[in-house]
Amino acid sequence: MADPTPQPELETEASPFARVPIEVTISVGVARPTVKELLQLKQDDVLALDKRIEDPVDLYVGDRLIAQGELQEVEGDANGQIAVRLTKLVDLKTGL
Repeated sequence: MADPTPQPELETEASPFARVPIEVTISVGVARPTVKELLQLKQDDVLALDKRIEDPVDLYVGDRLIAQGELQEVEGDANGQIAVRLTKLVDLKTGL
């Protein structure tokens, strides 16, 4: 049986939802120090992640994976700003 609750239309530019800003979190990796190691960290220490620099990064909205991509420097930006080039989009309807 179909759900009779009307769902907001999110796919059209005319929708008011299309202009609502959202926060996208980019995950570049995970570190797993022990509590002891974490408490001993000091400025300029290096915390190793579980990924290599060339590995894809994950893009999340909340806890939902929405895409993967690769880090790159913004072209023409003298300040060294980074960006993400999307390489794989997740189908938000199926989660794949």
